[in-house]
Amino acid sequence: QVQLVESGGGLVQPGGSLRLSCAASGFTFSRYAMGWFRQAPGKEREFVAAIRWRGVTTYYADSVKGRFTISRDNAKKTVYLQMNSLKPDDTAVYYCAAALNIGTMKSGYEYDDWGQGTQVIVSS
Repeated sequence: QVQLVESGGGLVQPGGSLRLSCAASGFTFSRYAMGWFRQAPGKEREFVAAIRWRGVTTYYADSVKGRFTISRDNAKKTVYLQMNSLKPDDTAVYYCAAALNIGTMKSGYEYDDWGQGTQVIVSS
């Protein structure tokens, strides 16, 4: 059974940092591309970042480029999202997702499995 479990969310002040983790189980993690998406209250889910199987190629939304870094550890079956210089607009529930067959990697429809999400609140 596929499981994706996010952790690391919380309340942080503007300008602060958080590191999200997503632990995977129930599938061959190293064969899947992984992505992070987020959904703010009253807004649609949006792409944040994605990483290919080997961890060499990454993709970012323009809104987080230069502030967020996605990485993965295939041995630990975990994908991370390092978030720096956080802004109130980054407040959202963050979801990780797994994709076996990838295209742009920026559409949620490409992803096969999703975690339950972790809340990030950026506020003073």
